[in-house]
Amino acid sequence: MEIEIAARQCGDSLGRLRRFHYYLTVDLVETDRFCCEDYGVRITEEHGESAAIPSITTSAMRIDELMTLLVDHQVGPAGLADVVSDWL
Repeated sequence: MEIEIAARQCGDSLGRLRRFHYYLTVDLVETDRFCCEDYGVRITEEHGESAAIPSITTSAMRIDELMTLLVDHQVGPAGLADVVSDWL
């Protein structure tokens, strides 16, 4: 399942307007003993690239922190992996 959290428009270094969409991805993890949600993120650029990282955390609070960081800093698809790597 995916939920769009936000969309942001910003200008790049060449003066072009770019619009990014930020999605929370949710997968259900089931075992014999329990079931939980596993969260990830996906960022798409309108008429451009897309990048996703599934299964980042099972903590709703931690994924909210990450989504806020990505949206507030207008991280695009190309920077997603680096930001998540540094954040972890």
